[in-house]
Amino acid sequence: MLTDEVVLELRNRIRSKIDFSGALTDESLMKLAEEVVFQWCERHPLTATEKVSLVKRLFHSFRGLDILQPLMEDPSVTEIMINHHAEIFVERQGCLTPLSVSFESRERLEDLIQTVVASVNRVVNESSPIVDARLKDGSRVHVVLPPIALKGPCMTIRKFPEQPLSMEQLVSLGSLTAEAAAFLKDLIGAGYNVFISGGTGTGKTTFINALTQFVPADERIVTIEDSAELQIRRLPNLVSMETRNANTEGKGEITMRDLIRASLRMRPNRIIVGEVRGGEALDMLQALNTGHSGMSTGHSNGAGDMIARLETMVLSAAELPVQVIRQQIASAIDIVIHLARFRDRSRRVKEICEVAGVEGGEIRLNPLFLFEEEGERNGKVLGGLKRTANALIHSGKLRSAGRGIGGGLG
Repeated sequence: MLTDEVVLELRNRIRSKIDFSGALTDESLMKLAEEVVFQWCERHPLTATEKVSLVKRLFHSFRGLDILQPLMEDPSVTEIMINHHAEIFVERQGCLTPLSVSFESRERLEDLIQTVVASVNRVVNESSPIVDARLKDGSRVHVVLPPIALKGPCMTIRKFPEQPLSMEQLVSLGSLTAEAAAFLKDLIGAGYNVFISGGTGTGKTTFINALTQFVPADERIVTIEDSAELQIRRLPNLVSMETRNANTEGKGEITMRDLIRASLRMRPNRIIVGEVRGGEALDMLQALNTGHSGMSTGHSNGAGDMIARLETMVLSAAELPVQVIRQQIASAIDIVIHLARFRDRSRRVKEICEVAGVEGGEIRLNPLFLFEEEGERNGKVLGGLKRTANALIHSGKLRSAGRGIGGGLG
């Protein structure tokens, strides 16, 4: 029986045989793991499959992410949720299931967390118990330590596909219609400022990645994120920046606001802000109001709710009159795209709205596409994004770019 105690014992045996005076190659470590496992199996017989699995687990405990490594290599796994060292859940195709294996101790999970965080020059400890980081493959990591996490160290890993989904693939998956995608292609190409809203796990980062395929290749792009997640590969003139936490002395912090201001001195054609959560919303709006095209994302329950949340974010940064804030938002953002996760776990575009302007002191939205549900079949929500009768009010950027509305995907 391969208990956690057995794994810990075998890992300690391997550690005792490692010569730390020199570099240990992956090949040497794998041979050492095989040797220790084969010796142990002389008294504790295992099948060939179990031996291979044990050797890999021991190898990954030194070089990879321990029991998480097979999950990281499994393309069907989209999220890994560690509530504490003995309680792990994974998401596959929108379904959450508990994992049958666990870390053998809280200390082992803490060691792994420190390794992950240190690899991207971040710090997490009791005095700074919450941190966002990323793995080498671009996966997003969120860590919460005790005393904030009551059950023990908590870590969530959001995986991203090696090849980001294209807009054509999103259309084929039913996330939006070809007509809506063609419409967005024209808007992005003409430099409209787009804000993508949605709840957690609705695919905001995936969607903004897909939208970048419509950005003209001769533009200079600057991306700003808390932890780098965007996978923009087709644009040659690209600068990617991410924030930095303060060091142990409380110095050296680089915030989203710092990066947005710095980006304006880089001569960008387009600024992409990964996600706004607070006062940086003011800087994002000001950047978009200075002649730069841009995109950003935020959490909300709908397009109208996103506008209200942006007002609150700006108020947290500056004591401005609400009417001034609303005018800033209406001038800076042209289109709001809201994504939703439906009860069948599908992720789709629910609204595409134009920010029409300020009327009667309120920001007015002009719905251009709305999702219309048409029932349910075999647990699958039927329906799709439908074009409304409303026309695009602000078409000046399209005319200036010499574009029509709703061209092909191309």
